[in-house]
Amino acid sequence: MAHGAGADASSEFMQDMGARIAALGVYVVRFDFPYMEKRREDGKRRPPDRLPKLLDAFREIITALDRPCVIGGKSMGGRVASVLGQAADRPGQVKGCACLGYPFHPPGKPESLRTEHLLSLNTPVLIAQGTRDAMGTQDEVAAMALDKALEFVWLADGNHDLKPRKASGFSHDEHLQTTAAAVAAFVQNAIRP
Repeated sequence: MAHGAGADASSEFMQDMGARIAALGVYVVRFDFPYMEKRREDGKRRPPDRLPKLLDAFREIITALDRPCVIGGKSMGGRVASVLGQAADRPGQVKGCACLGYPFHPPGKPESLRTEHLLSLNTPVLIAQGTRDAMGTQDEVAAMALDKALEFVWLADGNHDLKPRKASGFSHDEHLQTTAAAVAAFVQNAIRP
């Protein structure tokens, strides 16, 4: 489970979601991309590495794990996982991909889509997305020509962190638990022999 662009694998969201999924019987590995490891070492904020370097880091984790797995992550981490999961040279252990708050486009730039690899899937993908996510609302995503096999868990009134507004009648805890349950079921189904 890879982190997003700005917060590392030990962030509250990553720890909480990892624990929730693990409590449902799924082995979870959280890791930091190289740029985040450097940030931790020297304290300097830096932007994410380019996609090829992020993909290589993910491949190293998968190789070290050496078992069938579903890869995924929060925001950018989910995007990297989904690109790798659809790549022709993806590691054979990869059985699927689970994305939490997928960045379909940068905030405020719906014309800059990050979906080319989601147009035709060769590995199952699950995306848990808030309906009002600034990087891809439910209405925006419905208008995209994505592969029909793409699975979604839509979280009512959720933002990019899957958090709803209080007035919605939903709670962040409910949305996180719904997401964890969906991810655990997806992983168990994807890895089942």
